[in-house]
Amino acid sequence: MQAFRPVILPEEAAPPHAAQCERCELAKQRHRVVWGEGNPDAPVFIVLDNPGSREDREGNPFVCGTRETLQIGMKEAGLDNGLVYVSYLLKCRPVRAYNKPAAREACFPHLQFQFAEKKPQVLFGLGNVVVETLFPGLEADVKSYRGKWHDVQGVPAAFSYHPLAVRRRPVLMKYFIQDLQLVADKVNRMAVE
Repeated sequence: MQAFRPVILPEEAAPPHAAQCERCELAKQRHRVVWGEGNPDAPVFIVLDNPGSREDREGNPFVCGTRETLQIGMKEAGLDNGLVYVSYLLKCRPVRAYNKPAAREACFPHLQFQFAEKKPQVLFGLGNVVVETLFPGLEADVKSYRGKWHDVQGVPAAFSYHPLAVRRRPVLMKYFIQDLQLVADKVNRMAVE
């Protein structure tokens, strides 16, 4: 039996208006803008808080813990890498302290633009920051939103724990996989309809 090996998903280039964005203080600390990863035409649009790192300290490409945990869960749930596109609330990796609410507010129009452009069949949000951003003003958290379907701009949306939370608390992995299976089942049903 072959051991699981996570893969580096192809990165989609940011459009010029996003690549040169100066809306928040992250513009002064970023190395690059990460628009999204995976299949740009995928039915599943996954949203994380920020892109994290794709390189080690020597500049060699690697799969970070967030991406690895996400891919492990997807494999267990039967959700192929080709069926997903991963995007972020923030389009660049923070490298030092920053005003988080202001940065999220400044970056949110990029995510809305991307969401309208991609027209996914299913949205899958990961982590409390994503839930709170998509449902502002509500007492929204992953624990109360996971395991059932919601609506985000007319698109069915499911939520689960952030992969780093799952990595730190392995007891959450079974819930993470259940939530991924919910998404995989929906995509499979849509494919035959």
